[in-house]
Amino acid sequence: MTSPDKSPDRIASMFDAIAPRYDLLNRVLSAGIDRRWRARAIRSLQLTGRETLLDVCTGTADMALEARATDAAARVLGVDFAAAMLSFGLQKVRGAGESARVTLVRGDAMRLPVLDASADAVTVAFGIRNVQQPEVACVDMARALRSGGRLAILEFGVPRLPGISTLYLWYFKYLLPLVGRVMSGHSVAYSYLPASVGSFPPPAEFMTILRRAGFTDVRADPLTFGIVYLYTARRL
Repeated sequence: MTSPDKSPDRIASMFDAIAPRYDLLNRVLSAGIDRRWRARAIRSLQLTGRETLLDVCTGTADMALEARATDAAARVLGVDFAAAMLSFGLQKVRGAGESARVTLVRGDAMRLPVLDASADAVTVAFGIRNVQQPEVACVDMARALRSGGRLAILEFGVPRLPGISTLYLWYFKYLLPLVGRVMSGHSVAYSYLPASVGSFPPPAEFMTILRRAGFTDVRADPLTFGIVYLYTARRL
């Protein structure tokens, strides 16, 4: 499948355009299951509550706030290059009373604005497929992690069970873009979503990318029949 245009300016502009309805659409289009996926990813990090967590492609800060809501991390830095998404995320951080512990900054996943070995854990929720060169982002996430630090990445996949796969692909190709367009008023973003998922490396290939980037103990666990994969790894 031909990969859609993932130039940083285009992707940032697209997400900025849908920012006002982004959270609502996430809840509607996933039937609320996206919250459970994020909670599962945070649990996989096995944090003690004293760590610094780096949330890459933080968007409106759902993953960053999940880490704080469960007291999994002491501090969270969220990075995203879509200014409007960060603005909505900042409102949520303030509303949750987490301004002292959650910081949001604008930055590129391929050139993270952090020091080497400055994070104990790194998360990415449904953002790695939007990065122009995901292999470059994986290398930079490894750079940001201390030795032994843990990584958790959530990304969409394609279910393998025949009946579920057929139904899911129909939903993803036809119904999801229609609902997304109606609710967001944006004609491109929710057509881009199935295209971006279809062009993302399959689990085995993405695991190889993570190993080459400097990670070990790499796993890919299917969630909800394989609609989503949770990739976990540890920094060498």
